Amino acid sequence: MGRQLCRSIAFVAAVVALTVSCGWAAAMHAAEISADQVEGRWTSETGISLTFREDHAFTAERFDELPVAHDCEEPSALSSGRWAFYAPVEAGQFKSADEAATRGSVLSLIFSTGDCEVGAYLFGDEDDPVMCPTGDADVGCPSDGYLQRNQTAASGSGAAGTRPFGSGK
Repeated sequence: MGRQLCRSIAFVAAVVALTVSCGWAAAMHAAEISADQVEGRWTSETGISLTFREDHAFTAERFDELPVAHDCEEPSALSSGRWAFYAPVEAGQFKSADEAATRGSVLSLIFSTGDCEVGAYLFGDEDDPVMCPTGDADVGCPSDGYLQRNQTAASGSGAAGTRPFGSGK
């Protein structure tokens, strides 16, 4: 009976480990924010930046330095486009970007040049989220690839220096 109990415990531990390392863990650390919270400039430690406007246009600086940019045809030309939250999934429908969506935890960045769409996942705290443009939330961003909203000196830096799930991979 002891050996069977050990096997059961090992099986449960393996299932828990797989759950934590897969998409469920990313969902548990996702931050759902409003469109108002997206608007403004987001920057990384290395100077990569995305600036989001209320009209759902955005501009990018040095975006080609992120690994996800190399999935696009012309990484050096990724300088502007449109953004939207992914709309909630309804039965029998695929998740799609929808500029009418007012909240979310994943953005669609559709660049003007070429045929390139990049997902940007929002992690951490709803009040101080970080953004990770990546093709796979489970892979995460390089440690210097996370973008944070620019804060004024009066509001402080919040969680500067912290990294959410998936960092450092």
